[in-house]
Amino acid sequence: HCGLPLIAAPCCTSRSNTLTTSAPGDAPRPSEALFQRVLRARDVVTLAFGAMIGWSWVLLTGYWVDTAGSLGTVVAFLAGGAVIALIGLTYAELSAAMPNAGGEHVWTWRALGPGPSFVCTWALLMAYVNVCLFEAVALPTAVEYLLPGIRIGTLWTVFGAPVDAGFVIVGAGSAALMTLINLLGIRTAARVQLAGTGLILLAAILLVSGAVAFGEPARAEPWIALPATGILTVLIMVPTLLVGFDVIPQSAEEIDLPPRRIGQLIVFSVLLAVAFYGLISFSVALAIGGTEIAPGQLASGDAATALWGHPAAGQLLVLGGIAGILTSWNAFILGGSRVLYALAHSGQAPAIFGRLHPRYGTPWAGILVIGVLSMLAPLCGRTVLLWMVNAGSFATVVAYLFVPIAFLALRRLEPELPRPYRITHPRTVGIGATVLALGLLACFLPFSPAALVWPYEWGMILAWTVIGLLVFLRYRPNKSANR
Repeated sequence: HCGLPLIAAPCCTSRSNTLTTSAPGDAPRPSEALFQRVLRARDVVTLAFGAMIGWSWVLLTGYWVDTAGSLGTVVAFLAGGAVIALIGLTYAELSAAMPNAGGEHVWTWRALGPGPSFVCTWALLMAYVNVCLFEAVALPTAVEYLLPGIRIGTLWTVFGAPVDAGFVIVGAGSAALMTLINLLGIRTAARVQLAGTGLILLAAILLVSGAVAFGEPARAEPWIALPATGILTVLIMVPTLLVGFDVIPQSAEEIDLPPRRIGQLIVFSVLLAVAFYGLISFSVALAIGGTEIAPGQLASGDAATALWGHPAAGQLLVLGGIAGILTSWNAFILGGSRVLYALAHSGQAPAIFGRLHPRYGTPWAGILVIGVLSMLAPLCGRTVLLWMVNAGSFATVVAYLFVPIAFLALRRLEPELPRPYRITHPRTVGIGATVLALGLLACFLPFSPAALVWPYEWGMILAWTVIGLLVFLRYRPNKSANR
């Protein structure tokens, strides 16, 4: 694999799916790397940043400010960002040491073995797929702000949520387009990501500059909302909002950068997203304040309209939100298909998911499966999809827990492993990241105010677990794979 120290030299030069391993305990790898190495630093940052910046910065900012206060919201994002940044440090070192498609799957296999690796990867796959399904429902909602006439008529109702024919057409059509973009190759996906991120930043500049020029500090009061526990309410949402930096390891074999640079960009992308969310929230507070925002309003769009005195400003903000939906969707299709690719190449999923398109170099089967599921998602209504996102957030934290554990295990088992991006105080960072991940996991349990709902959300996790167990039993790795 291009001379990287963790991958053995190819045993042949054919384009077959023959598997080799670089060292005892590694997940099996293809005999020849067929991914196209085309992603540069700009592409990597926009991939991760676009994944983390979805629709919530337009929809939920008013709720955050009203719940935690203007300064309290910033404090919540700084605290939550510190947690994710600590976990991100372990990602950074492991990504630089083992820059392989599938990221977490490869690291946990090498450190902990096939069983824990499958649990981690299966949880991550649930999180990625659920985000893609949700975006297919979120996009028509965002489009309606600009085109109120897209509703055609209710087809049926699912758990109290009406399913509109116009929403289905927009959602399913967009899913088909996003699927095609990813099938056409990483270059196409990267161009879409760059354009979408540019629109997000343009909208953000409009809002923040308006707040600086026309915002009123008095509107930002109270600085800390009462009760102050509202900060905790926002804090527990932050890890979900920052899911996305972890798509960088998934595309590691398509990044044309030194391994050390990959690690640096992971940390940078997390810090950039935290700064973005903090600035947007505080700008909304300066514009209209949390108490003036009615439920269901698109707070950032309304804030831009109020600051600049023209509805076009709000429409541009909503366009930035739509771009956020598309960049997040694009990144998680990419990430989910690479996760399936890694599972297939370790013998833990059907081999078809490990095959790359002969022309475009993409794991086409995984992209198609995620795409088809996204096309079907609008038929299920918003209620079911919200449950899926919450369940997916739980699955994300499960994966986050495995990574620092693998990080600590590899530091102990393989201290001489080449680590181009080597963090200082690894034990402190690893233990701290593990404890914080456990703390995040506890937030989903029944005693927490953010507990998952039974039987719906817990039922989804249980169903995904049962499917995973069946897949694991059916596709057990060959005992000779690690010889």
